[in-house]
Amino acid sequence: MPSTPAPIGRLSALLAALAICAAVLMAFAPPASAASLDQLRASGAVGERYDGLAVARDAAVESQVKAINAKRRQIYQEKATAEGVSPEQVGRVYAKEIVAKAPKGTWFLREDGSWVQK
Repeated sequence: MPSTPAPIGRLSALLAALAICAAVLMAFAPPASAASLDQLRASGAVGERYDGLAVARDAAVESQVKAINAKRRQIYQEKATAEGVSPEQVGRVYAKEIVAKAPKGTWFLREDGSWVQK
């Protein structure tokens, strides 16, 4: 049987719960010897996607972005399981929080493939 979308109330509760957890994402940073995530964003080396994942705009930071996204995917899966929604839905909610909290100059990849800068 195909899954049905989560009721609006459940998504509202998810939004509230994820808003509290959004600060956790902002703490995701590369190893201490590397630049911070905000520094990488400000330099343009790292951007953010519409689905709550980071994207390497510079191949030199690809391994850092993979580590960031692995942590994010883990959180998205945990929240999705707890709320009975898909990890993709959770990622999209987090993406909105990331946009709101990311520093000026951060690049964002839209769903249509275009880039915009905050």
